[in-house]
Amino acid sequence: MKKVDIPVTNAIRFLCENNIPFVPHFYTYEEHGGTKVAADVLKVPEHVVIKTIVMETELGKPLIVLMHGDFEVSAKILARFIGVKTIVPCDARKAERTTGYVFGGMSPFGTWTRMPVYVEISPKDLHALSPIEVTVAILHQSA
Repeated sequence: MKKVDIPVTNAIRFLCENNIPFVPHFYTYEEHGGTKVAADVLKVPEHVVIKTIVMETELGKPLIVLMHGDFEVSAKILARFIGVKTIVPCDARKAERTTGYVFGGMSPFGTWTRMPVYVEISPKDLHALSPIEVTVAILHQSA
């Protein structure tokens, strides 16, 4: 079987250095395609695709939210939960500068800036956490 070349990002490096098994899946990035496109390519429900959202507090402190693909972040509830006034999504430029990833291909692993990561997980999804196997969707920029 032919070995597949995997682009080495900080996320891939982090997973390899920490012996975290992962399965790479390749697909072409589709602007505004979101988790629906990833779910279609992976042939899984959109709910099991986890999106990485880079946000910031009113003081400009960045944070990451991991959320089910078919869910939306309630910035108001999250702000109250972590004890800040407001939280808003970072613009693409700041998200890229903070994480080192291109917008649309963010990862909580190996970011350039250390920041808290908040995870939304439904109790019914807890069975998926053991054993952990990470699926890495690798986006290829369209030609």
